[in-house]
Amino acid sequence: MKRGIIVLVSVLILGTVGYLTASKWAIRHETLRFHDASRDNRLVEIDVAIRRDREMQAEADMIKLPVAILNHGNTVKFTDYSFLANMFAARGYMAVSIQHDLPTDAPMVTKVGEIYVGRLAQIQRGVANIKFAVEQMRKVKPNADYDHLTVVGHSMGGDITMYFAKQYPDEVRRVVTLDNLRVPFVTDGKFKILSFRSNDPHFKADPGVVPSDDICEKDGITVVRTNFQHNDMRDTGPEEAKSSIQAMLDKFLTEADGSSDVAPVKSVSPLIDPGPVPMFVPTGKQVAPAKPLTH
Repeated sequence: MKRGIIVLVSVLILGTVGYLTASKWAIRHETLRFHDASRDNRLVEIDVAIRRDREMQAEADMIKLPVAILNHGNTVKFTDYSFLANMFAARGYMAVSIQHDLPTDAPMVTKVGEIYVGRLAQIQRGVANIKFAVEQMRKVKPNADYDHLTVVGHSMGGDITMYFAKQYPDEVRRVVTLDNLRVPFVTDGKFKILSFRSNDPHFKADPGVVPSDDICEKDGITVVRTNFQHNDMRDTGPEEAKSSIQAMLDKFLTEADGSSDVAPVKSVSPLIDPGPVPMFVPTGKQVAPAKPLTH
């Protein structure tokens, strides 16, 4: 009881002093390293981003944290999407970014004609990483909702995200992808989907990946066409792209969370002005022809 009162007082102080003006200091990042004994002791490294006041509330059994799983693109790091991790953390989520690739992994080779152009093994490895990371996080942070995940991914990470949602639909609350190119969208309407598409001459979704307009409207899928390049959708991208994606994602989460107490706080980069990104335009049209995927 005494511990709960101390934590509650601390939370109230944080809420009074910093809730509306919180910035990077209010979000804590922690790197955790786990080894999966069932896969030759494979290293699964994750970055956890969490708002400090929400973390204390969870530790005091006052709330259960919603969880967002972030999946990186091929050849980039799990820490290369902090603009998304911080966005979720600012809203009160626990953002869990998973490193899927290891230096010891064999290079990924595109094989035209094979399922997902030969990338199924890597996609399934990513799904196994998510399942393992979630089970480990249940032990480390038990006061979180691991049964209704928000799953997010860019490029190859978006394909891992969509494949996970297809395999484990009952564990998914919503899906967010940034230019996934290989795995077709789940179209059974069990959860909301938001997908950002690039306007990049070198990256093109395979036929059948992005549904038609009619299917998008029927199954709650929001496809946002942007003027950004494929690789703009990570930390190294221009601020215009990142702030636009944040603004659209913030709107999507606000509508999806409804009356939930999960709410945003102001960050160093305010979630405003979606820029050239059209506001929630559901469309299933394919982008212009492009060169084969290299990333």
